[in-house]
Amino acid sequence: MTELGSVTWPPAPIKTDRLVLREPEARDRAAFIELLASPEVHTYLGGPHPRVELEREMPRVPERWPGSFVVALDGAMIGQILLRRATGHRCPAAAGKADLGYLFLPWAWGFGYAAEACAAALDWFDGVLPGEPVVLTAQTANVGSMRLAAKLGFTEIDRFHAWDAEQWLGLRSPVTPSA
Repeated sequence: MTELGSVTWPPAPIKTDRLVLREPEARDRAAFIELLASPEVHTYLGGPHPRVELEREMPRVPERWPGSFVVALDGAMIGQILLRRATGHRCPAAAGKADLGYLFLPWAWGFGYAAEACAAALDWFDGVLPGEPVVLTAQTANVGSMRLAAKLGFTEIDRFHAWDAEQWLGLRSPVTPSA
């Protein structure tokens, strides 16, 4: 995974009305395992990771890398936001652009947390890398992700077949800094 330009990492925690986006901590390990082992979370992502492997291989403090935010509600992890460079993507239109990804625990679905956290991460991104476009990939069958992409301002630029399903690639046009 490559860094997002010359962005200083980690940034100060990003606070919204209900959430905090921050770097991973040791207390997040169990939530990361739950997130990565959840069949519901991975319905459109090729299936869950085996819990036994996650328990054995996940470090005490989950990996920290530029563009990876824990989404916390009242101090507890409920999801993860990823902003990273698309490399080796199955769709050439995405290559080299910042790619937004997100995962949330199933019990946190339906409350607007993903929209709130993604919007905050995109606002942060616009502040540190103004003028850069962002892409988002979602399986077309994932109605919730398709709705969220539209709400966040992504518009379709391509469809392609990968991971045994039709994928949608959206682009969020760069926000230009005001003069």
